[in-house]
Amino acid sequence: MAKLLLTGTHGSDDPTRATMPFHVAKGAIEAGHQVSISLMADAPVVLKNEVRDALTGFAVPPLKDLLQFAIENGVRVYV
Repeated sequence: MAKLLLTGTHGSDDPTRATMPFHVAKGAIEAGHQVSISLMADAPVVLKNEVRDALTGFAVPPLKDLLQFAIENGVRVYV
């Protein structure tokens, strides 16, 4: 098992990139790895309820679903 720290720097202006750390985290967790996420620059805004609920990138699950998965699996999110 690897320990991963994924970093997000994009906010709601680019939904696909904003969602990517959570999408990659889901895959890594499902593969048996331990994951943490660091949000910096424009990324912390995606944790606001109204942004989180509205954010869906191209060809990725909605952020609200990915964040819920992260919470259920004990992913630490650093802001």
